[in-house]
Amino acid sequence: MAFDAFYLSAVLDEIRALGEARVDKIHQPSRDAVIIHLRGRETRAKLLIHPNPAAPRLHLTAANPENPPEPPMFCMLLRKHLMGARLAEVTQPPMERAASFTFDCIDEMGDPVQKRLVAELMGRTCNLYLLGSDGRIIDCLRRIGLDESAKRPALPGLHYQEPEPVAKENPLNCGYVNLLCKPGADILADRLMDELGGLSPLVCREAVLYAAGDTDARVDGLDTEAVGEKLALFFQEHLNHGAPYFCAAPDGTPKQFAFCPIRQYGACERGTSFSALLDSFYTLRDRKDAMRQKSQSVRKTVSNLCQRLTRKLAIQEKELAATYDRERLRQLGDIVTANIHKITKGQTVLAAEDFYDEDMRTIEIPLSPILSPQQNAAKFYKDYTRMKNAEKELTRQMEIARDELDYLRSVLDELNRAFTEQELEEIRQELQSGGYLKADTGKRRVKQGKLPPMRFESTDGYPIYVGRNNRQNDELTFKLARKDDIWLHASKVHGSHVIISCGGTTPPDDTVTQAAQLAAYYSETTAGQNIPVDVTPVKQVKKVPSAKPGMVIYHSYRTVIVNPYADIAVDPLNAEKKEEQ
Repeated sequence: MAFDAFYLSAVLDEIRALGEARVDKIHQPSRDAVIIHLRGRETRAKLLIHPNPAAPRLHLTAANPENPPEPPMFCMLLRKHLMGARLAEVTQPPMERAASFTFDCIDEMGDPVQKRLVAELMGRTCNLYLLGSDGRIIDCLRRIGLDESAKRPALPGLHYQEPEPVAKENPLNCGYVNLLCKPGADILADRLMDELGGLSPLVCREAVLYAAGDTDARVDGLDTEAVGEKLALFFQEHLNHGAPYFCAAPDGTPKQFAFCPIRQYGACERGTSFSALLDSFYTLRDRKDAMRQKSQSVRKTVSNLCQRLTRKLAIQEKELAATYDRERLRQLGDIVTANIHKITKGQTVLAAEDFYDEDMRTIEIPLSPILSPQQNAAKFYKDYTRMKNAEKELTRQMEIARDELDYLRSVLDELNRAFTEQELEEIRQELQSGGYLKADTGKRRVKQGKLPPMRFESTDGYPIYVGRNNRQNDELTFKLARKDDIWLHASKVHGSHVIISCGGTTPPDDTVTQAAQLAAYYSETTAGQNIPVDVTPVKQVKKVPSAKPGMVIYHSYRTVIVNPYADIAVDPLNAEKKEEQ
């Protein structure tokens, strides 16, 4: 990721393009996030300031995060001073990840006054300051006492101190031939990081790849004139005419982004805007992180059950393997019965010929001294029968355990694909009905409407429905779908049931391919390639008697090989919009 000073500069240009905008609303959905609603003459926008040391950023956003019931004190303070104020100026210190927003306000006496909102997005020192017209701190998101920082304390009433200027060269004004000739780091990318300001390591490696052909190029042995000229050309082009680029993960989500093309990871794509790229990247990531935290207790319970079943199956497999030698017990019983006249009570070993052996060798058979000869012979037959029955019971129990383990692993897959609280609640209810979770008797939950299956539409106009969880898979396949509809599922892995609503017609191949791509995406193999997907009419799919939700059998089918359908399925927000339509 490359949210560096020059990427921030491009974001600030998008904010300046809003023109004269006034503050309409201010929200603080979390401790480290402030959203300012800006209303212009013809435009409306939401400015997100997120001074979190783990992921600092600032951009326009389209997300609608849930706000707390009671606004935090810092949010109330911002509302008091900035509501209705006009955004007059947006500035940025040279080569620094910081931005200053100057607002024309009206003070308590009705006089015009200017106040500044300063966002510092530099790692551990991230903060958000509200400054008065005299430059004093009215308040800040993180207060820093004199005992914590003697150089830059942050407390109400103190004068705001600007960050120290970046003591590095501007990439637009650097003499790159001199930079290559003077002493410094041996790796060219490291030298650029040491000497140039405002750039991220990703961009420095990208510049080296363009100029020297290798991200790990060393300074020694380079043609300084040619490489220096290419470096100057690279930064002149992309710092003056930057554009948002990103390379995507296999599931289509942005993985890296920068203000220049990203070639070191393969193919890259161009985003619609700098803010939109940041918004899609962080919104989806934050949403996944939030759902991962909310589902942690459920996930831990299911994971523990899976581990317990795995250990149980390992023990049962050993016990089952021991039953395979039971035939020898019957043979020993026959040998003891044939030689019963030779046994006296209290004898511990019988030496007899093994008539099941071709060479008729003499073997020693252990006996129990407290049993009679007849009882010793009967014991071998009894152990044989016990082993025979154990094989049947162990086989049955292992089949049940494997089915249960398969079901619980499918629930883990559902948890990985859950994007909303409502989806998580349905999974929780499914586990409660199966006896895996205790019902929340003491905790009153808000009753939510029934969540419908995800709905997409093929390029040929056919509706395609995708189940969100096992219970919804059952309902979609056996209640909502018609017998002549087409059913799809990723082959031999956990995943969603996908239905093409045919309406009595035969869907074109393109529609089947798109539905298969959705089935591949909404399965365990979402990040893979060349995924086999089984296709069959709904009437061929049967519910397994007494099986867990979502478990089906089918015999007549065809298999198609596809890649996950990232164009539709990558963005759950997009999928929800399609459902509403």
